[in-house]
Amino acid sequence: MPQQRARLNNVEMRKVALEAACGILTDEGPQAVTLTAVAKRISRTHANVLHHFGSAEGLRRAMAETMAVRVVGTIASEVRRMRETEDDARAVVDLVFDIFEREGLSALMSWMTLSGDHAALAPIMESLHDLVEQLGDHRGASVRRITQALVMGALADGLLGAPIASALDLPREAMRETMATQIKHMRGW
Repeated sequence: MPQQRARLNNVEMRKVALEAACGILTDEGPQAVTLTAVAKRISRTHANVLHHFGSAEGLRRAMAETMAVRVVGTIASEVRRMRETEDDARAVVDLVFDIFEREGLSALMSWMTLSGDHAALAPIMESLHDLVEQLGDHRGASVRRITQALVMGALADGLLGAPIASALDLPREAMRETMATQIKHMRGW
């Protein structure tokens, strides 16, 4: 007798599908995130996943929204902690670079940009903007410029950091060290 799958409500189904999509993103890269691949990973039909997202573009946008909320929340917590403890900027650099590389945010953002799906980047950009507004300038340092440098550095490092470091015969951590130094300089420390 075939085993029946548990029926999921709309919220649960979207959550399960988004977790699967994010898993595919980190395991196989953005090109592997398809409605069919997500459906297979969660043992559902393509039509079922399509019903909840409307299209592959809808799935990517939902992924971007989900990742943006998680990423920005994590970054905000770390920046607040750093401000309270006066920790080295390297902790924030490591956190942001890890999120962009290991969780696939660099790959997702690049893929969206190269495929022309700029609207899908909106949730990420809006979340970053909201974070900067919430944090405000600190000790005269422009949080906007620091955020721009940090995000651009993390994005580039997540995509090409390893091969560039190897080609230049630098340690893999070199860009993180450079970014931490740059942030300290921008903060006036």
